[in-house]
Amino acid sequence: MSNERIADQGPLSKVNPFRVMTVMARAQHLESQGRRIVHMEVGEPDFSSAQPIIDAGKRALDDGLTQYTAATGLAQLRECLSVHYRENYNVEVDANRILITPGASGGLNLLANLLVRAGDGVLLSDPAYPCVRNFIHMMSAQPQLIPVGIEQNFQPTLEQLDEYCTDKTSGLWLASPSNPTGTILERSKLKEACNWAASRQKHLLVDEIYHGLHYIDDLPSVLELDQSAFVVNSFSKYFGMTGWRLGWIVVPQEHVEMATILAQNMYISASSISQYAALAAFTPEAKRIFEERREAFRLRRDFLAGALKSMGFSLSDNIQGAFYIYADISKFSDDCEIFCRDMLEDHGVALTPGTDFGDFQSKRHVRIAFTTDMDSLELGVQRLQNALL
Repeated sequence: MSNERIADQGPLSKVNPFRVMTVMARAQHLESQGRRIVHMEVGEPDFSSAQPIIDAGKRALDDGLTQYTAATGLAQLRECLSVHYRENYNVEVDANRILITPGASGGLNLLANLLVRAGDGVLLSDPAYPCVRNFIHMMSAQPQLIPVGIEQNFQPTLEQLDEYCTDKTSGLWLASPSNPTGTILERSKLKEACNWAASRQKHLLVDEIYHGLHYIDDLPSVLELDQSAFVVNSFSKYFGMTGWRLGWIVVPQEHVEMATILAQNMYISASSISQYAALAAFTPEAKRIFEERREAFRLRRDFLAGALKSMGFSLSDNIQGAFYIYADISKFSDDCEIFCRDMLEDHGVALTPGTDFGDFQSKRHVRIAFTTDMDSLELGVQRLQNALL
């Protein structure tokens, strides 16, 4: 059976390509031809994993710790995460409620299967991380996209939640900090969302993948405010373990049994070597490295935001987390895909088109990642200036 016929027969027909991966592949092809490409497209820290993590992974290999773990993950790692919530958020989260997953994507996929049924609607911000929409489509459900703009910090309002909620809506999925905008839900706004979901008997899921990579004093976890919420998080971003493919979810106690059954069937267990390596992420030495890197990202954000504004890009003054700038290119183009193609092919700068993240005003936006070193950022800015000014 052809791929076209398979896609025509079900929800796969609604699954969109992940454009940033296509951009990255093209950029790598150009590099193989000898060109110098400035990578400002992919959401992957340029730093290698912290040395304590690498050393712990090597020890696990040397010690032969290569067997399956429990589907829920190493007990030691789940306990470390429980302590992490206590120390960083002053909230008690039983380790039993924490499941280790093969990346945050594995966690999102599991939660989609746990929470979403065919015909459901799920409220999402537009723009938002594109794979979330696709996971919902794969459940034969409907993403209910809420258009959010710069004037509302790219986060939905209570009025919008009421407007876009229907009798088919089963839940609300939020992200704080957000990809692609880097904006957060302040504590009061997050509490409002918790109350809204509870009053309407909708499940609430919050993507907290970029926690740790924040540049404000108060970034609450939804678990501080609502223990019935679902959380997805990752070792990829703040902890710098992208290729290890390791994440976690937190679920209410009454959902632990079914979440465990799904984990057993969907992936058996996350990588054992990655889990043993991740234990070292909670050591003082590793934490010091992570904080140094967070400060480096802050400096990059400040440099890049200032440079883009001086060129005529329009962008938020509240890039509060993650490592992205969601920039309005209206001064230069009305088609982000053509703009990104030209910047890559003609000027050697890889950017992500806004159409990767939704429909609302997406053609006039690009996502620019500051996940490369300062010398490369300066070169990228110089190339953009040469192209646009």
